[in-house]
Amino acid sequence: MRCRIRLGRMPLATLFINMLTSFHEKPQPPAAGRTATPAMNTALARLRDRPRPVEVTVDPTTYAVRLGPTVLDAFADWEVPTTGTVYGVALNYRSALAALGDAVNAAPYKSPPKAPILYIKPRNTWIAHGATVRLPADVPEVAIGATLGIVFGRVATRVSAQDALEFVAGYTVVNDLSVPHESYYRPALRHQCRDGFCPIGPAIVPRSAIHNPDALGVRTFVNGELRLSASLAELIRPISVLIRDVTEFMTLDEGDVLLVGLPAGLPRARAGDTLAVEIDQVGRLESALIAEPAVIDGGLK
Repeated sequence: MRCRIRLGRMPLATLFINMLTSFHEKPQPPAAGRTATPAMNTALARLRDRPRPVEVTVDPTTYAVRLGPTVLDAFADWEVPTTGTVYGVALNYRSALAALGDAVNAAPYKSPPKAPILYIKPRNTWIAHGATVRLPADVPEVAIGATLGIVFGRVATRVSAQDALEFVAGYTVVNDLSVPHESYYRPALRHQCRDGFCPIGPAIVPRSAIHNPDALGVRTFVNGELRLSASLAELIRPISVLIRDVTEFMTLDEGDVLLVGLPAGLPRARAGDTLAVEIDQVGRLESALIAEPAVIDGGLK
């Protein structure tokens, strides 16, 4: 099945369809005497100086992104590769639920969640690969939420777990930043929805390039130091089950992005820190934190 999503007002048409088709071609074995090398993942990205999405390649080992022969670093004019609604999911890692301990059976929770706990990362939170996040004066530090974004290729309503991946166009890297908080009950907008609190990118890797998304490793770096390593094998609801359970009560549209969740023990970062999120086979997303200038009487301090 060939998936289409819409980026802005244009369908992710010929370029992405050709890209997806290429991944269904049978790979050729290496010539005799040669060692097979990891195949480059063809992906889709958006750049400010290009009127339409562009086809890039992502090295699954180094995460270098190339447009033709040119390597695109974090200083390229990246745009967010997705434009649909972004939904976060709370308490979908076993470690995150376990961290609540006995509190999960007390008010306000009263029991473990019976359905996915969702929140929205609105458009004001979205920034591209390599962009900076301005931390307001009342936010001295943020929790770094490295996670996988599932990009939908067509409308999904009450889909089965067996068919769920047929509705997925591809995957991208997301950093679900938040103001550190303890309660997951009715996630607060003021914790999740500050400007720039959802870096996304650099590209969308097609579903067919990722053979087992439920086994992907996810790593968080602060100033080049590995701070957290997790695996999607720890999800309470694996990707197909998560899609089934979410679409049981709401429709996900073409281009929407569903985040799979966050583990316990999220690293913290402050202004001046540089952040990187790596997801096996999908890519590396970089951003930097700076202090937002104070505003006094309508002007900058």
